[in-house]
Amino acid sequence: MDDRFTRVRRVFGEDFEKLQKANILLLGVGGVGSVCLDALFRTGIGRITIVDDDVYDITNQNRQLGSEAVGEVKVLHLASLYSNVTPIHVLITPEWVEQFDFSPFDLVIDAIDDMRAKVAVAHKTSEKLFSSSGSAKKLDPTRIRTASIWKTHGDALAKKMRYELKKSGFTGDFLTVFSDEEPTCKELGSLMCVTGAFGLTLASLAIRKITGKM
Repeated sequence: MDDRFTRVRRVFGEDFEKLQKANILLLGVGGVGSVCLDALFRTGIGRITIVDDDVYDITNQNRQLGSEAVGEVKVLHLASLYSNVTPIHVLITPEWVEQFDFSPFDLVIDAIDDMRAKVAVAHKTSEKLFSSSGSAKKLDPTRIRTASIWKTHGDALAKKMRYELKKSGFTGDFLTVFSDEEPTCKELGSLMCVTGAFGLTLASLAIRKITGKM
């Protein structure tokens, strides 16, 4: 038995084996996604594939795990830190989403910012999708909520996504992590206590879904 997961096993009992067998696709490993990855790994998820095209910049260090490796490719650096991770270094575009095979994965976690890509992911795999809305410009992690994308409120990115989904003819549904807190600044600012909490919430949704506790 792997002693790393002794205390996780106490929470889930026999359901822990479901985590060990799970295969999760994580899109985006920035301020939200990197923390989500860490939580999934430390909870015992068996296989995780991460997709991102970015390299670390010094401005990432206020919120992203692994970002001390300035100039390195994010997915490759994270794959060197987490033993069960498969990295895909590519820009997530609607075209990439269209040709990518989502079928091997039990769940898909969307932690990306690009709206066109988010909408494409929703169309392709909404039945096993958890999505992050806007975590920037926020201060209070207790304002984080989860809801159907259609029931999100007080979040500009979620509002934009609802609009784009309707315009594209999307009629499905998926759970979204969002915050109803008013933005605290006009410029692009972020705090890890909020972006990380978004990531932890996404990880919790995935873990609960896999173990049948939702």
